[in-house]
Amino acid sequence: MSTGSRLVIVGVLVLAVGVAVALRRDDAPSSTAASASAAAALPRLVDVGADKCIPCKAMAPILEELRQEYAGRLRVDFIDAWKYPDQAAPFNVYGIPTQIFFDPAGRELHRHLGFISKEDILATWRRLGFSLTPGEKS
Repeated sequence: MSTGSRLVIVGVLVLAVGVAVALRRDDAPSSTAASASAAAALPRLVDVGADKCIPCKAMAPILEELRQEYAGRLRVDFIDAWKYPDQAAPFNVYGIPTQIFFDPAGRELHRHLGFISKEDILATWRRLGFSLTPGEKS
């Protein structure tokens, strides 16, 4: 068997494995969908970043403040795209940090790439029709 034939066979095998993995990922139940149903009827902010990315590190205290101040009114999740690429993949993120705003039904409403302040996050929720205030349900 010639070297060219071996390369073609190896290439076909690599492609077949890639397709099989992609198909399995699409057929597998999404942990995102399962966790969305667990937090019934809450708008959700997902921040896809990495704990070693400088703008992502700047987002961490903001996300924690939102998580605490709006508990029971807003779900705030962080996914480390470098540590858990399989969890980040369904969000189709091309740069980090990316914040994705979801309505209570799990529909994506808006996405933002880069650092965003707490005030801008809350303003975005208001523009999207959610008046989130600490201590009150939306």
